[in-house]
Amino acid sequence: MISAILLLAAAPAMVIVREEDVRREEAPPHGAIGMSTAYRISDAVPAPRAMEFRKRVLHVGAAIGLHPIDHDEVYYVLSGTGEVSSDGVTRPLASGSAAYLYKGAVVGIRQTGAAPLALIISYPNALK
Repeated sequence: MISAILLLAAAPAMVIVREEDVRREEAPPHGAIGMSTAYRISDAVPAPRAMEFRKRVLHVGAAIGLHPIDHDEVYYVLSGTGEVSSDGVTRPLASGSAAYLYKGAVVGIRQTGAAPLALIISYPNALK
């Protein structure tokens, strides 16, 4: 209990992150399939932090390749269309929908259609 109180005491009241300050053009993770615009929002937050929160725009033809996850994870679609896969099952995703993915699954997502796929990706981060 004391260590949790010390972690809270060390954290600032809040951190404001502007997406233009963390924007990068890069290949998506897990296979470098195509190109994307990454906004590593939580990377701008000082440690300790308990979660990852990122925005990623998969350009036309891009994908985050299949990879195992060691935590639950959420892909929320802001705009565009895509297909998400988890343990061999693939489902379409569109604006306003979310895929909740479970620890231990092998997951990936790819952009479909004519417009880029804009996502929010969030998952817990082990405090160290």
